[in-house]
Amino acid sequence: MNIERILEHLSPLITCDSQNPPRAITPAASMFDYVRSILPRSFGIEMFDHGDGHVTLFARRGRPEVLFNCHLDTVPVGDGWSVPPLRLTVRDARAWGRGVCDIKGAAAALLAVAEATDAPMALLFTSDEEGAGGCCVREFLATAPAKEFRQAVVCEPTANRAVLGHRGFLSVLGHFTGTAGHSSEFRALEDSAVHATGRWIAAAVAHCAREAEAGRPTCFNVGRIAGGLKSNVIADGCDLHYSARLAPGQDNQAFLDAISGLAGAEARADWKVPFSGPPLPSGGGSSEAARAFAEALGLEITESVDFWTEASLFSAAGMDAVVLGPGHIEQAHTVDEWVALEQLETAASQYRAIVATGEASAA
Repeated sequence: MNIERILEHLSPLITCDSQNPPRAITPAASMFDYVRSILPRSFGIEMFDHGDGHVTLFARRGRPEVLFNCHLDTVPVGDGWSVPPLRLTVRDARAWGRGVCDIKGAAAALLAVAEATDAPMALLFTSDEEGAGGCCVREFLATAPAKEFRQAVVCEPTANRAVLGHRGFLSVLGHFTGTAGHSSEFRALEDSAVHATGRWIAAAVAHCAREAEAGRPTCFNVGRIAGGLKSNVIADGCDLHYSARLAPGQDNQAFLDAISGLAGAEARADWKVPFSGPPLPSGGGSSEAARAFAEALGLEITESVDFWTEASLFSAAGMDAVVLGPGHIEQAHTVDEWVALEQLETAASQYRAIVATGEASAA
């Protein structure tokens, strides 16, 4: 595929500010306008606005069995860039800018493929993956057109290898209650909400350590904790936010049930789950059909990775799914994000081969 044409598509995608948060994205965003202007007229295009920055563009030509999925939102830019983060820079055989790797580069490659062939093809571009939303994909999977696809290709960075499995992602908010008072009272040991939170964290870490010893390693991290007023006041409240990443075959709800009541938390804590994404494959499913799909295309296979993708949402809906895209996950979410031009070219060639396979099947 022509790398110059891929870069022509990538530039306006990077220029569009789609940072999430704040996810201030609407159907009128310039990246969606650009996609609509580039796709050949043979594509039918539908836009869906689910509110609060959850926007989906679904484009289809013919009746393909494979659905390509890309999110067009990015993580926040952050500070310390040596290149303009919202402008494409090309140098040293690399493309630089926020989203070039995760995953607007893949979207640009798909647009180049859509132009280069008349074969049946389907694209699902969304805007809420980086905020652990999943609304766009879940809403699409509830529609009739979604039932017509047997295979999803989710274009996250995998160094152009087909990933068949990955960990789930669970995000949980907790609020612990206590009884306020003067710190000179001995009851602070039990009544402090901060102490109760600390005991729960210690118990949860110990639980995960035992699980790892039993061959069920879980990535668990308390990323934020805040509570109390000052050192001489018994804390009457404490908040925490943790995440857990379970391996394929494990279940988010079972994990929640196992740890939520540890260290007496059943009487002290209120839990909310902003996001729960299953592992890939999901629901005890098998990756064999996805493996056969990748092998038939001659793709290099990676059995499993630790990061989460929306491929598991397609899998949970009964669709076979692989993760396949340009770039390395280590380049995503970083200052001076970049992707190798060779990776973009390879991705476009792989996507075109997938589309050609569908065309041959239709014939």
